[in-house]
Amino acid sequence: MLLHLKGVLTPEELATARGLLADEALWLDGRTSAGAQASAVKRNEQLAQDSEAARRLQALVRAAVGRDPLFFSAALPRRLYNPLFNRYRPDAPAYGPHVDGAVLHSHADDAWVRTDLSCTLFLSDPQDYDGGELTIHDTYGTHRIKLPAGDAVLYPGTSVHEVTPVTRGARLASFFWIESMVRSDEQRRLLFELDMNLLRLRQQLGETRETLALSGVYHNLLRLWATP
Repeated sequence: MLLHLKGVLTPEELATARGLLADEALWLDGRTSAGAQASAVKRNEQLAQDSEAARRLQALVRAAVGRDPLFFSAALPRRLYNPLFNRYRPDAPAYGPHVDGAVLHSHADDAWVRTDLSCTLFLSDPQDYDGGELTIHDTYGTHRIKLPAGDAVLYPGTSVHEVTPVTRGARLASFFWIESMVRSDEQRRLLFELDMNLLRLRQQLGETRETLALSGVYHNLLRLWATP
């Protein structure tokens, strides 16, 4: 499942994030955090994880996704890898096709996270840079994603993906991974679809015996499949 999350950051939060990611921020060669396979195709910059700017931004992003009901419904998060931040410019332009590691260790909070889901939160407006599409390859084809600043995309961690070369301007983003309470992508998708349709039924009909019964089905499936 690939999902566009709109308005994850408020305009005020977006302005704060951009200020913290200005040129004086401590940017490092992105290959310092990549494994052997990824380092061969990774050409970007990454904010130092132990910097004060990173700590403030991590708290900001965690708070934003934590209050987003669509993110919770789709991801059913059990554990989050502490958010990271990257920058693409013409002299550090791209990240070639790769697959993220299945289990990653976060030095910020010493947590091991299974990467069931990946999330990219866009911090630059699309008109501020050329290129830089997050391109996801899956069994349904190729998806090229370039979202408004403050929006995010959630997609399976199993996907082959890349960031196409930035030829003008700078592309700023946060990225992180989610270990879900429901490990199966298919089960998460079914639960999400059930939850969204229950929401629509309640908006149309109010609370009825049928919506109550379907709510019970949702929670019983979650109880069956979840590992909290």
